[in-house]
Amino acid sequence: MFPLGPKLNTVFASRWKALFWAGGVLLTAYCTVPSADDSGKAQADQTAKTGAHENPWALDSK
Repeated sequence: MFPLGPKLNTVFASRWKALFWAGGVLLTAYCTVPSADDSGKAQADQTAKTGAHENPWALDSK
């Protein structure tokens, strides 16, 4: 297997190391999950104004 950081038995040797490890996991998850942006909302507003619903299976004619 690939060595990716400290071994778990040394991480959980103390509470502080466990808290720092858990904080690192949460920070990694927070930084990697994309946030909802406003472009999807703008596209939904534009679709609502025109009254057209795009077909995801339709060929692009533009």
